[in-house]
Amino acid sequence: MRFAIVGGGASGMFAAANAARMHPGCEVVIFEKKPAVLAKVAVSGGGRCNLTHQCESIADLLENYPQGKNFLKKAFYRFSNADTRQWFEQRNVPLYADAEGCVFPKSNDSQSIIRCLLDECEHYGVTIKTGHELGKLEKTTSGWKLTFTNGELFECDAVMLAVGGLKHSPQFDFIRALQHSVQEPVPSLFSFEVDDPEMQQLMGLTVDPVQVKLAGTKISAQGVLLFTHWGLSGPAILRLSAWAARKLHEADYRFQIAVNWLPQLPLPEVAEILLHMPHQKNVAFLWEHNPFDLPKRLWHFLLEKSQIPENRRWAELTVKERNALQNNLTAQLISVTGRSKVAGEFVTSGGIALSEVDPVTMQSRLHRGLFFGGEFLDVDGLTGGFNLQHAWTSGWIVANSVAVAVATVSKKTKPPTEIKFGRMPDFSKQ
Repeated sequence: MRFAIVGGGASGMFAAANAARMHPGCEVVIFEKKPAVLAKVAVSGGGRCNLTHQCESIADLLENYPQGKNFLKKAFYRFSNADTRQWFEQRNVPLYADAEGCVFPKSNDSQSIIRCLLDECEHYGVTIKTGHELGKLEKTTSGWKLTFTNGELFECDAVMLAVGGLKHSPQFDFIRALQHSVQEPVPSLFSFEVDDPEMQQLMGLTVDPVQVKLAGTKISAQGVLLFTHWGLSGPAILRLSAWAARKLHEADYRFQIAVNWLPQLPLPEVAEILLHMPHQKNVAFLWEHNPFDLPKRLWHFLLEKSQIPENRRWAELTVKERNALQNNLTAQLISVTGRSKVAGEFVTSGGIALSEVDPVTMQSRLHRGLFFGGEFLDVDGLTGGFNLQHAWTSGWIVANSVAVAVATVSKKTKPPTEIKFGRMPDFSKQ
């Protein structure tokens, strides 16, 4: 059996290594359009490769996927974040989790993950062809025919499309020609541009924790916020952009967010602190006494936004000024004028419609022998290793499905129903 994988990213490489290992009778070939495979893995986690997250349950893991949560439920029971850690550690790649639960190789070098995958592919005889961009995919009477832009042809029994998150709708035309539906791609996991000269004084400042909410909706996120020279970034902003990706696209990236700089304090407690500050001993000017332990630059910025003079004493604070300060502390409205244009900053929300893919096999429901993996599916996760976890999971499931098919066709071994070291629930009862 010949198995072609289009895309040498995390999902495609993982599928190749596992398919070749699970059944040596399968000829596995990877086609990658770039000069090298695993380019995104190399830069993941700032070059350290945040390959997964240590969520203790699959239910917790699923809460980190703005798109595809229900689809991934069955998939993660087949290959979870715990399985990912076990797979790499069994191949002598020690891992650790940081304080936030992000999992990295102990080397803090993405090359540890890349070398592991390349060694595994080499050991099991996977062929890797770089500089091969797919031009056309055709169904034949016996399988599939791939035509590459360099004129090369390749025929195979099964094909996996793991070409990553395509950013422009016309790039999906080759799969639309096979009657597959596509959720139009939009940016996700990006920072916000803010045209506010006064905010420039906060550049480089980090605030943790912060809650950000898309004004007029219930969509919110919490975490670290970073002031940049173009606006706002950090995990809180990136998470909000992921949860609200399609709404922000519809708004042409012009919208308002409400920022709560004190998410750890209930609103009545904030109001009471402000009300009683004038009665505290040894407290005079607002600019010198910050009762919330906020960074000084941020405190002064909020006082300016509340139109409170620099010489205002706590005892002289008017009701109007106190209300304005309370609002800016707990629900400051900031107008966003666009998304960051930093190259490579965002991932894509969109891809193959999940209703047309079997989550237990990652096989097309329309065409036998056609499989999908990674960002090409309409699945996107938050920062913290969640997108790579989806890549490993979808890649492993495709490998398992192909290995089962190889065993069935060869009739040399009894066809396995599950090749893994984990568990498999009975989905017929769900």
